Amino acid sequence: MLLKCVLVTILLCLALEAEARRGRNRPRTKSKVQIGLPITGKYRDPESDQYYNNNDGAKILLASHFDLEYVLGHKIAFLCTAKGTPRPHITWFKDGNEIFAHHYLHIHEWFIGDDRVKSKIEIDPATQMDAGVYECTADNMYSIDRRSFKTDFSIAFD
Repeated sequence: MLLKCVLVTILLCLALEAEARRGRNRPRTKSKVQIGLPITGKYRDPESDQYYNNNDGAKILLASHFDLEYVLGHKIAFLCTAKGTPRPHITWFKDGNEIFAHHYLHIHEWFIGDDRVKSKIEIDPATQMDAGVYECTADNMYSIDRRSFKTDFSIAFD
């Protein structure tokens, strides 16, 4: 019996030591929030449910790939297509700040029918300063939808 208690104590000490080495003193919890995905599902109050699940609300139908690695000096482009009634307005952000067209950055927009809009942002030539998180936001009077695009640069050797 004594030998059994000693073995259990040794095993428990070894398990605690291994846990301490890994730097965890408490169990991991999984986050319930996923970044870059639209808000869907059931809501506590009917007003929120009606706002986020409105059939006429702005919804992004097509967006560029989430993670992009671009080559310095080349062109990079992001695309965003949204639908809603009334037609949504698309706004572009970089690292949380609204961006506007300038000499090296162009924003193109096309209206498709009465309820769709397509927007494209092009940066040519791309520099190190263009790395970051870009976001496309579509909104109308009923709802807002957004998609994020992460970018980083690489150096191409010819």
